[in-house]
Amino acid sequence: MDETKFGFSNIQKLDPTIIVELRYATTNNFTQQVIYDFTTAIARTGTAQKLVTASRLLREKGFRIKVWDAYRPVSAQKRLFDVYPDPTFVAAPNPNFSHQKGVTFDLTLTDLAGGEIEMQTGFDDFSTLAFRNSPRSAEQEKYYQILDQAMTAAGFKGYPNEWWDYRDTDSDIYEPRSADPNDY
Repeated sequence: MDETKFGFSNIQKLDPTIIVELRYATTNNFTQQVIYDFTTAIARTGTAQKLVTASRLLREKGFRIKVWDAYRPVSAQKRLFDVYPDPTFVAAPNPNFSHQKGVTFDLTLTDLAGGEIEMQTGFDDFSTLAFRNSPRSAEQEKYYQILDQAMTAAGFKGYPNEWWDYRDTDSDIYEPRSADPNDY
């Protein structure tokens, strides 16, 4: 793999059509606290390039991607785990964890105008309804499949307990590395 892919990139600089609404930079999240001191979504460059591919595939079908979370510094993971120490939904701080390596996105599907498409649950729903194998309405299933197929085709794998969580299938080749999203 090209060595430049191991650095970090601002996903909106690679594809301005990707919507970024980092929930942990606001109080609109399960902690009701601001966890991040940044609003820029970054990821490892190789992973970010895969997201650009998924974005293109979805735009061809009349949709866009909205990113709720991307690279998550270890310090932010510690704050999340302190608030909700349940490893089923919030991993313990670990620089080798996928969000903390910058190889995972929490995201959803929107229409071309940016309106969120109804999915089976909202973001950070810590119930079994958020599981990928949970029942969905026919319409939710249709949109889930559109999102899932684009993300899979681009080189991502979904986390079983959260329909919105996609990690790079090449995540194991990335060593832990930290960055300040405010620098991007």
